[in-house]
Amino acid sequence: MSHESLLFLLMLGAFAAGSFALRLPVSLSMMLASVAAMLASGNGLGVRHLVEGTFGYVDTMLVIATAMVFMRAVQESGALDAITGIVIRRFGRRPAALLPMLMLVAMFPGMITGSSSASVLTAGAVVAPALMLLGLPRETAGAFIAIAGILGMVAPPVNIPAMIIGGGIDMPFVGFGAPLALLTFPLAIAFSWALGAGKARPVDPAAAGTGPGEELYRRYGPRLFLPVLLVVALMVLGKAAPSAFGLGLPVTFLIGAAAACLAGRRFNALAAAKAAIGDALPVLGILAGVGMFIQTMTLTGVRGFVVVGALSVPPALLFAAIALTMPLFGAVSSFGAASVLGVPFLLALLGRDQVIAASALSLVAALGDFMPPTALSAMFAAQVVGVERYSLVLRKLLVPSLVVVLWALAFIGFSTSIRGFL
Repeated sequence: MSHESLLFLLMLGAFAAGSFALRLPVSLSMMLASVAAMLASGNGLGVRHLVEGTFGYVDTMLVIATAMVFMRAVQESGALDAITGIVIRRFGRRPAALLPMLMLVAMFPGMITGSSSASVLTAGAVVAPALMLLGLPRETAGAFIAIAGILGMVAPPVNIPAMIIGGGIDMPFVGFGAPLALLTFPLAIAFSWALGAGKARPVDPAAAGTGPGEELYRRYGPRLFLPVLLVVALMVLGKAAPSAFGLGLPVTFLIGAAAACLAGRRFNALAAAKAAIGDALPVLGILAGVGMFIQTMTLTGVRGFVVVGALSVPPALLFAAIALTMPLFGAVSSFGAASVLGVPFLLALLGRDQVIAASALSLVAALGDFMPPTALSAMFAAQVVGVERYSLVLRKLLVPSLVVVLWALAFIGFSTSIRGFL
């Protein structure tokens, strides 16, 4: 075995020991693996490289942190409750129309933050009572919210795994909107119907009660939604006229959060911001750990070993390798899977349309949030709907996960034709 392969096995072993034996958070386990490889390769502690790696994704961290503050402000202002109340009032008697609407509501925080956990813990908690009001069992409602989490994480305008994969080959995050929309929204509609088939029943909005959402909407009116519209407008203007409106996503989200403080229900802005950053810390820690992990792999030659290994996979087995290894590595971190495996796999797909291939790889990497033992999306979804064992939710996710992988591989295989269509 080569020196690089031994170092790679050492890193994986150190990570597994930290996660399972020592029960450390994923971020600290990645740091432990990085330090072990540094020492074994003769680089000492390599503090400089660890620090550089920690800040390797600082721009992405800023996007997630400010997006979480914005989503928390929107939630505290009452906009999410109002949206859910309006959707139930308008579509309650038509479950076939209501289910996709609830799926889109549950996806929205992930679309803004790039985090499946954000979707599950914010909009998922708001949508869960509506799903159970429709008659969906708790396990099915949990699967519904978990799927919304990963699809929202991949859907435009913010897709962190795609940003990471593109950053690995110096490809800017430009032109991803249409491919990501085509990749996620049809799945969202199909899964909402599949999970609700035979279970969802019409709901009489009057009998179900108005709820806090409609009360808030009656009090504050459409201005509840102005912060969201403002953020969308600034994003569009930033693309159309970057010299005049190119504020960047972090500043855009902070402006939206400030507007949310004035648009609806009054709340303690400082306490909401602290809570949002607290919710974001696990994700930010994972990104810092991924940065150290990747920096160490690059320094020691392990990253080159992984890239060469991916490039040497026979074409007939390349799709199978993508389908198996990326979700499994995503159990460590979907962001880690995007960086460690997504970049070499994208290099191996140079004959395909790179934007569409990177988009599809980001969807496969996002499935890591369903993989035990971490299974963050499924675990949080089970907590939201009140299911003690998240394995019951995971069972409902087996078939959807297979469909997601096949859908993503189809996008890669027909990427040139899809680009022509778009």
